[in-house]
Amino acid sequence: MEGNPVPRIAETKNGILNSIGLQNPGAEHFISNELPFLRQFDTKVIVNICGHTLTQYCSVAEKFADSDVDLIELNISRPNVEEGGLSFGTDPHIVERVVKAVRHYVRQPLIVKLSPEVSDISEIAKAAVSGGADSLSLINTLRGMKIDIRKRKAVLANKIGGYSGSGIMPVALRMVYEVCNSVDVPVIGMGGISTFEDALEFIMAGATAVAVGTANFYNPYATVEIINGIQKYMEENQICSLDEIRGCID
Repeated sequence: MEGNPVPRIAETKNGILNSIGLQNPGAEHFISNELPFLRQFDTKVIVNICGHTLTQYCSVAEKFADSDVDLIELNISRPNVEEGGLSFGTDPHIVERVVKAVRHYVRQPLIVKLSPEVSDISEIAKAAVSGGADSLSLINTLRGMKIDIRKRKAVLANKIGGYSGSGIMPVALRMVYEVCNSVDVPVIGMGGISTFEDALEFIMAGATAVAVGTANFYNPYATVEIINGIQKYMEENQICSLDEIRGCID
């Protein structure tokens, strides 16, 4: 996928907009040329896969079935060209169908990344688990826009992009809380996390793990600082395990 035209990144007051378009060299190139580099490090490798049709999803999943990848993350926020351009992730029936189809090919644990552009995130989560998801990650970006009032045109070439950063955290936290109380699989919480306090909010909402994205753009040490902050918080509050506070919000 070549991605969208530039400019495709725009700063906002509380985050960034992007319309990268999931630019990537393809599964085969990744497996042959990039995976060996990643395997030099003592870490888990999670590959995010996507497609515009069910056939594309399954084809990519099949390519990774025998690869040295630890987990597969299924991005269901892509437009479904078979259903008139609606996102795969907005209809529970389609969600269950695509997850079940991909599950047939995937041998690694399967994470399903949920779109926030839905009326009931819990129903989507249940459908993903019913289809065979081992874990869920949420939220993906919210659609947003920025206009240059001097040029009188949209800042992004694609006009609309995905909004991420601290501005979406309250929405993400609410959805993670709802999903953690709806399904019995691990949830990876994301969306606006930039401090250890943010991460702890997601854990207290029920998240098993958290992910940090946008904060890395302006603070390359964000993840390290969050880890150190959580450790200090645990020591100060005599917490031996995060399980003691995970999901403590009734």
